[in-house]
Amino acid sequence: MTIEFEAPKPIVQMQAMLKTVAENMMRSTSREMDENEHAIPWDYVEFMHTAMRSMGGGGGLTINEEKPKEGAEKRPPIGYQKLAAQIEMLSWGDVGYYLITPGGGLGAAAVAAAGSPEQKAKFLARFNDDKPTYAAMCMTEPGAGSDTSAIRARAVLDEKTNEWVINGEKIFVTAGDKSFNEYEKLGKGFIVVWASIDPTAGRSGMRAFVVESGTPGVKVTKLEHKLGIRASDTASISLVDARVPFENVLGKPTVEKSTTGFKGAMATFDATRPLVAASGIGVARAALEFLKEKLAENGVEIRYGLPRNKMTSIERDVIDMDIQLRSAWLMTLKAVWMADNKKPNALESSMSKVRAGDVTTKVTQKAVEILGPLGYSREFLFEKWFRDAKITDIYEGTGQINRLVVARQILGYTGAELR
Repeated sequence: MTIEFEAPKPIVQMQAMLKTVAENMMRSTSREMDENEHAIPWDYVEFMHTAMRSMGGGGGLTINEEKPKEGAEKRPPIGYQKLAAQIEMLSWGDVGYYLITPGGGLGAAAVAAAGSPEQKAKFLARFNDDKPTYAAMCMTEPGAGSDTSAIRARAVLDEKTNEWVINGEKIFVTAGDKSFNEYEKLGKGFIVVWASIDPTAGRSGMRAFVVESGTPGVKVTKLEHKLGIRASDTASISLVDARVPFENVLGKPTVEKSTTGFKGAMATFDATRPLVAASGIGVARAALEFLKEKLAENGVEIRYGLPRNKMTSIERDVIDMDIQLRSAWLMTLKAVWMADNKKPNALESSMSKVRAGDVTTKVTQKAVEILGPLGYSREFLFEKWFRDAKITDIYEGTGQINRLVVARQILGYTGAELR
């Protein structure tokens, strides 16, 4: 199997639709949503849910395992490639808006990576329901950020009721409010909570539990006020004696030497880190394209193909930004292609995330720098893109953590050997 660099027809069609949405629904209200943090643009949410269902993509941004029609020619899987292209285009429109697009997010990705066929059928199918639906991942805690082995949330099995009783506190949960709190206009979402069933077993004792919206004992306690992606809600969630059905645990409910619950988390991130990269690339592309427009309006054309010593400083900067952006996209494309073809992609996933985190930050910063006062002012969206860009390097594994993952993969070290 080889990577195709020409986008398949379904992806091209989806991109055309999403570009219209990005231009007409997202860019026009980017500033308003940035200033009214946590407001929910219901028109956008309901439109995207309906539009994506009508195009066969489910009711939002979620991987749907396509079943070929009888007699139809079998084609290579493109689920993650399609999702990456969707996310890149929506983030080009506005990354905060992208993060409130209905869909499963990391929560659904965890179910897809570590859930049984029955769990996938139960929880992932709801994203095709009549109402927009969300899911979120709850891993980070006040004392456990990048070091996930420090997680203190605990799940204990109540053998009398055959339920898991979960206690703990989770922070920085993207879309946590819409995934857990019950809104009249939303379907029944869920959060995936990482907790230990045996603290003495270390990472082997970690398991993920699907906690459905409205579960007693679970409460959204805070919404963060942030530097960027301000349209998206980032929540703190407490769990006090929250009871979850036995069958809602992802993976085996017992600790065995051959079973490492932590692998479920890593499998989730291997699939989704390239999607974070795609989002950052969308933000950087927005800044670079608009920068070129503003330069052209002021009579500055970028003369591609000239020797570097005959170019102006600005031309060299813009061409370097182009090169960085394309290299990041190619690394992302390889990572999602591997995910689609079920090839181990831990190295490529983290590499794409590291590269995109660097490139997105540098490209948006350079765009602000080149435009000077106009880039720094609020007249245009450059300063917002600069603020939005940094999250690419932070969530789903910081740049430092992903560099460690890359180094361990290349050098053959374990986590304990290289920290």
